[in-house]
Amino acid sequence: MNNIILETERLLLRPFKMGDEEGILEFCSNKLAQQHTGDIVRNTIEEAIDLINDVWLKDYQNYGYGRFAVIHKADNKIIGFNGVKYLSDFGHTDLGYRFLPEYWGKGIATESSKAIIKYAFEKLKLEEIYGFVYPENPASAMVLSKLNFQKIAVKPYPNETKITEWHLLTKSHYERQ
Repeated sequence: MNNIILETERLLLRPFKMGDEEGILEFCSNKLAQQHTGDIVRNTIEEAIDLINDVWLKDYQNYGYGRFAVIHKADNKIIGFNGVKYLSDFGHTDLGYRFLPEYWGKGIATESSKAIIKYAFEKLKLEEIYGFVYPENPASAMVLSKLNFQKIAVKPYPNETKITEWHLLTKSHYERQ
């Protein structure tokens, strides 16, 4: 899994690895980057290391895929993540992305997601990908719409109470584009 690199015009996407802690800490400690995620703000290198070991590396090992580091070529810097993740409590895979705010509104989420979706359907052979968005985050819902996800429900995520928009992209819908 470590030798996978996806490339777009402006970005490199690759699995996270030890040594990425400082880049991870930059976006995981940014309250704006975390505000619409349901995730916690991480403020220490140790928390970034735990995220690498306890989430991303375990996902690669257990499921064969997970979130990727997104590196902005012009800056040679990790600016966030994008990738598909198997959600064991849900039994399905979702697309998730998060970026430093200075990279918002530049098409980075759409550009990186297109590479991830192609990889997910063509290499991983997934049949469907979900996307979950809080209604107060219309920019993220717009990204999913640009990627041809269809909104299928507005309800809480399993075992949560906060209302979430549920979006879905199937492989057959992707192939018809």
